[in-house]
Amino acid sequence: MRLSVRTLALPAAALAAALSLTACQSSSDPDAAPAPTSASPRQTTAATPTTPATPATTAPDPAPTTAPATTPATKPPKKTTAPPPADNGGNGDDTAPALTPCTAKNVKVVASKVSRPINHLALTVTNVGDRPCDAVGAPLVGFDQSQAPIRIVEESKPQAVVTLTPGESAYASLILTGEPGGDTHGMTVRTVKVNLTTDSMVTVPAPTGTYVDDGAAVSYWQRELADALQY
Repeated sequence: MRLSVRTLALPAAALAAALSLTACQSSSDPDAAPAPTSASPRQTTAATPTTPATPATTAPDPAPTTAPATTPATKPPKKTTAPPPADNGGNGDDTAPALTPCTAKNVKVVASKVSRPINHLALTVTNVGDRPCDAVGAPLVGFDQSQAPIRIVEESKPQAVVTLTPGESAYASLILTGEPGGDTHGMTVRTVKVNLTTDSMVTVPAPTGTYVDDGAAVSYWQRELADALQY
């Protein structure tokens, strides 16, 4: 009977020790899940209504000020200057300008020999009419039956057209030959054809023994014979 009581008492003491050890392990285990905590209810904050911003007020532009109109100053009338009188080539009659070019109807043309320079002729045109006329440009010159006019010496062009009053003359230099040598197709001629304008030609006799070649040329009309013979 005593043996049975001890036997039962020993298991009870072992069980109590086992429970105590388990409690200690549970309290010291770091991996043990924490006890659930009651979550506090979420506090909800009501949104405060936003008052819309008041738009900025733009001050109205000041009324434009209209500047008083300026009355332009009255300009004095321009002075009108009368044009200078026409240049009539120094013919001594400033009130009677040339009316027509010199043509076969109102002039006489002569071809004559000169002593110097050699191989030159002088062409003289004289106003035989009763009104002034212009010796326009340079005459177009040919010989005998030639069709093409000879060369014009452009360097001889005067500064102004020569105007001839009745009885006055103008002059042109007629160069008969060019530089010597070469095939110049020279020939002796009997007549000189002088075109005063495109539609007015005069044919005059050539001085005896007049010899010309492909180098022949003629100057512009000049007021003085000496000026014409410079070319």
